[in-house]
Amino acid sequence: MIFEQFYLGCLAHASYLIGSEGVAAVVDPQRDVDIYIDASERLGVKIEHVIETHLHADFVSGHGELAARTGATIYLGKGSGATFPHRAVGDGDGIDMGQCRLEFLQTPGHTVESVSVVVKDRERGGAPYAVLTGDTLFIGDVGRPDLSDTQTPAELARMLYDSLRRKLLTLPDDVLVYPAHGAGSMCGRNIGTERSSTIGRERRTNYALQPMPEEQFVKTMTEDLPARPEYFVQDVAMNRRGAVALESLPALRLLPAADVRERQKQGATLLDTRAATAYLPGHIQGSIHIGLGGQFAAWAGAVIGLERDVILVAEDGKAAEEARMRLARVGMDRVTGVLEDGVAGWAGAGLPLAMTEQITVQDLKERLGELVVVDVRRPAEWDGGHIAGALLRPLDKLKSGIQDLDRGRATAVHCKSGYRSAIACSLLEAAGFERPINVLGGYDAWVGAGIETE
Repeated sequence: MIFEQFYLGCLAHASYLIGSEGVAAVVDPQRDVDIYIDASERLGVKIEHVIETHLHADFVSGHGELAARTGATIYLGKGSGATFPHRAVGDGDGIDMGQCRLEFLQTPGHTVESVSVVVKDRERGGAPYAVLTGDTLFIGDVGRPDLSDTQTPAELARMLYDSLRRKLLTLPDDVLVYPAHGAGSMCGRNIGTERSSTIGRERRTNYALQPMPEEQFVKTMTEDLPARPEYFVQDVAMNRRGAVALESLPALRLLPAADVRERQKQGATLLDTRAATAYLPGHIQGSIHIGLGGQFAAWAGAVIGLERDVILVAEDGKAAEEARMRLARVGMDRVTGVLEDGVAGWAGAGLPLAMTEQITVQDLKERLGELVVVDVRRPAEWDGGHIAGALLRPLDKLKSGIQDLDRGRATAVHCKSGYRSAIACSLLEAAGFERPINVLGGYDAWVGAGIETE
């Protein structure tokens, strides 16, 4: 049996190719599907099956394009409401491929249509070898139950309680667990960094699988959930109808600085994808900064959304193409062009550049009475320790959380280490704040310097 995991770090997303005797299935494919087609050619198998464990909210799936290019059948759990051709599956349904059998388990909870896929390998005796759990069971966590527009979080949490205990925990302890997401995904709260586990290990160590009454589980799963990014609803809708093929998107156009400036005035968002070290000293006033070095696409979807025209400001052509691909993975298809010659082209046209002040944590300590301090980390990070007097404004809620702040007052922004605070400074500048200040090294630097926290 062939079993390969494909891990996309920028979205903390795992997909899989499973095959035997010349036939293969792909599970939870990312939008750019060439990697699976290339792998099938390398392995000498034909992709005949494409399986979605559920309708994903945090990325756009490539199931439609992959099926169109290979002739494969798409499988999705019952009750999805999907409008593209597919086979709805539930308990007892399966796929046979040579020495491999894939059996479906209905495991609702994260979504109503969620399924898990039990992998059996006859070469190993035919017992369950692994289970692909989608977003039902993660490493050290389980899927959040608040992404449905038809079911309440409590209703989904009760479904999840049953799916975990009556379905997944009935599998032998040595069965390998392969989820659809890893650490950093917004589909869970505290997903572990490992890429796989076992049923036995999760039974022992996963907080959500410990013995507890159903009502306690429901309370645990529905309290203190992280904010749901607005684009999640749109990605689900896109996946329900099937996304257009990537090749149908228009090619990136080079736009001269004067054209970009005019489009910005008309409402286009300028997205600066350079590293913070390049952005902060010199950038276009009002542009939004999200560096390619982190979870770029997820943050872009969260703070910009899917309904605005976007013009890229990039280090070079390769970086622009990478940004375009990453944005498409979360459904941001309205990328209308890229600034010709980048920031140098803007300055060369005689147009002004802005800069963002940066200070060390030692400077921040000395200026605490002078500055408003904004912490853009998540509530759980804040609860673990924070700077006395700081204001918690999580980055994913920043736009709605700054209405009570004085735009004319110097505002120092920090996160854990600096990636999110640079994004936040750009959002504050675009919102009319006159003096956003980035704190170098963030809370980690503050703690590392031995400065008191509360």
